[in-house]
Amino acid sequence: MTSPTPSSSGPPQIFDARRRQARLSRATPRFRSADFLHTRAANNAAESLAAILRDFPVAVDLSAHSGPFAEAVSISDAAPRVGPILTPTTEAQRAAPGADALPLGDESADLIVSLLSLHWANDLPGALAQIKRALKPDGLFIGTLFGAGTLKELRGVLTEAELSERGGAQARVSPFADGYDGAALLQRIGFALPVSDVDRFTVRYPDLFALIRDLRAMGETNVLHGPIRPLTRSVVAKAAALYAERYADADGRIPATFEIVHLAGWKPHESQQKPLERGSAKTRLADALGVREHNGLEP
Repeated sequence: MTSPTPSSSGPPQIFDARRRQARLSRATPRFRSADFLHTRAANNAAESLAAILRDFPVAVDLSAHSGPFAEAVSISDAAPRVGPILTPTTEAQRAAPGADALPLGDESADLIVSLLSLHWANDLPGALAQIKRALKPDGLFIGTLFGAGTLKELRGVLTEAELSERGGAQARVSPFADGYDGAALLQRIGFALPVSDVDRFTVRYPDLFALIRDLRAMGETNVLHGPIRPLTRSVVAKAAALYAERYADADGRIPATFEIVHLAGWKPHESQQKPLERGSAKTRLADALGVREHNGLEP
C-alpha cells in the first residue's frame, strides 16, 4: 500500500505535484468531453453568488480548470456584480494548491473561487490560509472538492482485483476528505460564517473503461506520492468483471458515486453578523416552540 511520505519541512507528501501537473496537461485537450462535474460545481457556485446582493469587483478563480466557472457566472444573475474573473496561477500552482505562495497581494480580492482542486492539496489548511490572506475584509471564498464517498465502487473493485491477481494491492484512488468536517475546518482557519454542504450523486457508465476515460479527461487519475506499479491487463479485466457483477443495473450499466463538498466562508469584518453572547436570549426556547418545559424530574 502507498503511504504518505514524511517531509522534514512541512506536511506529509500524499500527492506528487509533478505527476498531478502531467495529468492536467494530458487532460487539457480532452477536458470538454468530460467536464460535467466541473460544470455542475461551477453552476452551483454561480447560483450561490446570484443570491448574494453585493458586488465582487476583483474575482479570482484558482480552479484546476478555469473555464466552467467564468461561463457559469456569465449566464447567471450574478454576472453584473462580478468583475472580470482573473486566473493568476500557473498550471503548476493549480496542480498543487498551497505548495507555493499565491501570486496575490494581501487583502487584494473580493472573491476567490477554487473548484474541484483542493482535494489535491498536501496541506489543505495551508492552502485555505493563503486564500484567506488574499481576501479583502468581508471577502468571500467559495470552494468545492471531492468528498469521502467519491468513487467508492472503483476503490473497492480495484483493491479486490489486485489482491486476487497479485496477492497485494496499492492505493489507486485518492483519500478524499469527509465533507461534514468542512465548516469546522474553515472556522479553524479563521473564516467567518462558514458553510459546508455535500452534493452526492451517481453517474452511470457502460463499463469500467468508459469511467476511466472520463477520469483521464478530467485529469483525476492516480497521483499518489511514491512509485506506482502499473496495472496489468489481468487486474483491470478482473476489476471490470467485479464491477459489473456487483453493481450493474438491468441495462448492464455501472454506477460511479461522486460527492462534491461545497464550502463557503467570509474574511472576518466588523460589519458581519456575530452570535449572541451566551445567556443573552430574551425568549425561552420552550416559549418559541410552543411546548411545555420539563425539568427532567417530571414523568
